[in-house]
Amino acid sequence: MLKNIEELNGMREAGRLAGEVLEMISDYVKPGISTGELDKICHDYIVNEQKAIPANVGYRGFEKTLCTSINQVICHGIPDNNRILKSGDIMNIDVTVIKDGWHGDTSKMFLVGKVQAHNQRLVQITQECLYRGIEAVKPGANLGDIGHAIQTHAEKNHYSVVEEYCGHGIGKIYHDEPQILHYGTANTGQEIIEGMCFTIEPMINLGSKSTKLLSDGWTVETQDGRNSAQWEHTIYVNKDGAEILTLRSEEV
Repeated sequence: MLKNIEELNGMREAGRLAGEVLEMISDYVKPGISTGELDKICHDYIVNEQKAIPANVGYRGFEKTLCTSINQVICHGIPDNNRILKSGDIMNIDVTVIKDGWHGDTSKMFLVGKVQAHNQRLVQITQECLYRGIEAVKPGANLGDIGHAIQTHAEKNHYSVVEEYCGHGIGKIYHDEPQILHYGTANTGQEIIEGMCFTIEPMINLGSKSTKLLSDGWTVETQDGRNSAQWEHTIYVNKDGAEILTLRSEEV
């Protein structure tokens, strides 16, 4: 669904709040804290400070505010009071906030303590993949251009792109059409139109692109046990390209 200016302003506010959660939690991400504690801090902040709704709570049976995906976990990791962060971990925190019915969806990678150089590089290149995907967004381009830009940069750096999970349209509906693949062929797929809102959220693996779903029905890991990284923004297509609705102050 294309957004008019009033709807865009609602999306801007939801996106701003989602980005703010990741900024707020940054100081707490350090060795010795549990992912369950991080989840509670974010839940309380969204509800009490932002006067907003944590979208993940109760979504398709998910019980937590955040997805906390550590090391070989690609996405949808479940916060747990028994999962203590240790130096060397890399972790994605994924959060979605609902404000006045609108969804803001974003994620960021965190380096915990002293992280090995090859894992730092994976995190950095994955963020570059996100930005390459965003740069491909403009009216008249195609969705395949986004995936092509991401895949090209990942594979040039000898990484693989997860294919089973993708970005999505977003607005009053959390996961809407269109699907935004993070691999693909340039000049193919649906045309990008001014007014669209969707997420771009590449998942990039150190090894094989193959995945496995754990028995909890949520947690997705790399099949080979090697690490994975992910970054996500919600964007709006304007006449010039993409406006990043979940932009954090550190990125400006």
